[in-house]
Amino acid sequence: VQLQASGGGLVQAGGSLRLSCAPSGRTFSRYAVGWFQQAPGKDREFVSGINMRSGSPRYAESTKGRFTISRDNAKNTVYLQMDSLKPEDTAVYYCAADIDAGIVSVPTARDEYEYWGHGTNVTVSS
Repeated sequence: VQLQASGGGLVQAGGSLRLSCAPSGRTFSRYAVGWFQQAPGKDREFVSGINMRSGSPRYAESTKGRFTISRDNAKNTVYLQMDSLKPEDTAVYYCAADIDAGIVSVPTARDEYEYWGHGTNVTVSS
């Protein structure tokens, strides 16, 4: 599975960005796609994820109400709409796939995800 993340950029605080993640290669019927952020000097942390079979979303507390994750099964693409961005959202954002997620589960632990894409940079200026 290859994962291509895109959509990052520079935005002012309060602005919006939409990230996209397009898995390709071998497909699985029951998997989850997660987004993680890694700020300089910090660990990679869960931001949001979605179960591709059921559409069940999951969010980190820091992103609830500001970020919205969705999927387009026809395009095999996952979107992360990020609104009301804050300077502390500045990070490299990675998408990842967990191919054993089942039909509902969306793991938050980094170790649950087997495949990772290259990151996309998000910079929020104050």
